[in-house]
Amino acid sequence: MRLSQSAPGRYLLLLTTTWFVIFLLTRGVLFFSHLDEAGSSYLPTFGIGLFYDLAFLVYTALPLGLYLLFCPPRLWRTRAHRVFLQVVLTLSIFIMLFTAVAEWLFWDEFGVRFNFIAVDYLVYSDEVLNNILESYPIGTLLSILAVVAIGLSLLLRKPLQRALDAPLPVWRQRLVGAAGLFILTGLCMQFVDQDSPRGQGGNAYQRELASNGPYQFFAAFRNNELDYQQFYSSLPVDEVAKQIRTELSEPNAQFVGTDPLDIRRTITNPGTPTTPNIILVTIESLSAKYLGSNGDERNLTPNLDALRKQSLYFNNFYATGTRTDRGLEAITLSIPPTPGRSIVKRVGRESGFASFGQQLAAVGYDSVFVYGGRGYFDNMNAFFSGNGYRVVDQSSVKESDISFKNAWGMSDEDLYTQALKLADADHANQVPFLLQLMTTSNHRPYTYPEGRIDIKSGNGRDGAVKYTDYAIGQFLEQARKKPWFDNTIFVFVADHTAGSAGKEDLPINNYQIPLFIYAPKLIEAREVSHLASQIDLAPTLLAMLNMSYTSTFFGRNLLVDNPLPPRVLVGNYQHLGLFDGTNLAILSPRGGLRRHDQALGESHEVVSTSADPLIVRAITYYQTASYGFKQHLLDWLQE
Repeated sequence: MRLSQSAPGRYLLLLTTTWFVIFLLTRGVLFFSHLDEAGSSYLPTFGIGLFYDLAFLVYTALPLGLYLLFCPPRLWRTRAHRVFLQVVLTLSIFIMLFTAVAEWLFWDEFGVRFNFIAVDYLVYSDEVLNNILESYPIGTLLSILAVVAIGLSLLLRKPLQRALDAPLPVWRQRLVGAAGLFILTGLCMQFVDQDSPRGQGGNAYQRELASNGPYQFFAAFRNNELDYQQFYSSLPVDEVAKQIRTELSEPNAQFVGTDPLDIRRTITNPGTPTTPNIILVTIESLSAKYLGSNGDERNLTPNLDALRKQSLYFNNFYATGTRTDRGLEAITLSIPPTPGRSIVKRVGRESGFASFGQQLAAVGYDSVFVYGGRGYFDNMNAFFSGNGYRVVDQSSVKESDISFKNAWGMSDEDLYTQALKLADADHANQVPFLLQLMTTSNHRPYTYPEGRIDIKSGNGRDGAVKYTDYAIGQFLEQARKKPWFDNTIFVFVADHTAGSAGKEDLPINNYQIPLFIYAPKLIEAREVSHLASQIDLAPTLLAMLNMSYTSTFFGRNLLVDNPLPPRVLVGNYQHLGLFDGTNLAILSPRGGLRRHDQALGESHEVVSTSADPLIVRAITYYQTASYGFKQHLLDWLQE
């Protein structure tokens, strides 16, 4: 008797075949609903997808198969055990259907299969669960899935009965079957990982569709941090040291570190130091494309459009990443997006840096991080409190002072009310302040107080963007009445864009965000077209204060003309990029080196080498940043 004809073999085959069909249907629905992005390459997408589906099935079948193979015959034949196996089949179908729906929703928001973001969402289950409950009819959805799962299990009742009634294998067959499962698992571990066989480069949509969502989820959970030296191309230290000094050698900078890759340098800004207040507002998911002044015709941002004319506005400005923690990391530490987790979330190594807030606290500022949500999310409280800030978040605010909140936190209006109170208190105590705010309203479920704008709450991103703009207008109107207004610099910048998915790994167009610096009594209104990103904000603000300091920042002062070559540094969890205004270099795990010529247009991708000057620049930044992080070269050293 063949093992596949035995009861355990038939049952396992029935279960895994059912899952496989669900995987195939999920990929098909995603593929055919995104033909414009994915193209018509059916065979590679579904062929490679077969490997990932089978790999996940092998991993999942190993523990279940071992149980089935070594289940005692006496237990196998009991009625209770047969009911148990029926329940396992039904429950597994429900879980796979739920996963398929979750994948659709995840793809709709992020344009990828499950990845690091899904892992983070599992960790921060309170916010995510409440967000889901407020965004979708979850009760109805679960009921439908349960009915479908029960219906499918009833349709499979006859093949299930035949499987359970089949003869049991002898011990020799059981051992052979167990050995076979271990061999298949070993082969999967050897030949299938997050990048192989789907590869790198080409159409990112096709690669994502070829993946298996549950497989990618567990792979991301296992590999949520990547060591640069192990996974990415490196260059000799002397070459990198020479290049990084070329990139950071501003006229007023003097390198002081002894390590060749230490970027620590003294910055001597001319003029008399000043201590104006700073209110730095990091806005959730505000893409530059939403601004009416950038051509959007929906009139979503009338206040920001008016503010643009009154501000120092940067119209060629980019986010470094695709998540809030990446934006906060770049703005606060002025560091490129190192692979894997952001520094904000590296528990146990998230503090002690020479941050923007730490620099200001050292000269007498009250540096405060003010968050509309609960600061344990994304490890924000630990990060900011360990890097020179005191923290005020939703849990610090009385419930009576919160007029509206959703799964992610209090409304932007309530956040700005708290900021005004903090500013009033510091002004009364004659203490200059840095208030670094993080908003939450421009996020699914897109709910906000009723009656503020002409779009009903909860009706999508447009309403959330318009409410975000409304709250900013109200905030500035109230701030203008304060005695500290004339001596305050207001900064409005996005943490990232509303959507970063595209056919490429790093679609540079989808990283552009606005930056407003507004202080009518202190700063002349004008537009700046220098190519720049979030890592350039802190050194630019410190230069505005004429403040001299010891810097570990990778950013530059954007208000002086210098011959340094233009660049922005962008990334996601695995791919790291350097964009020079025309072309984009991309570094990928396993030493992958590519470039996209004319990245803002047709974007022609070619495989490159470490001899390419653009690739050299990219490696220089990321190799130096990763080394500096590991060797504590970016730490705050009290002078």
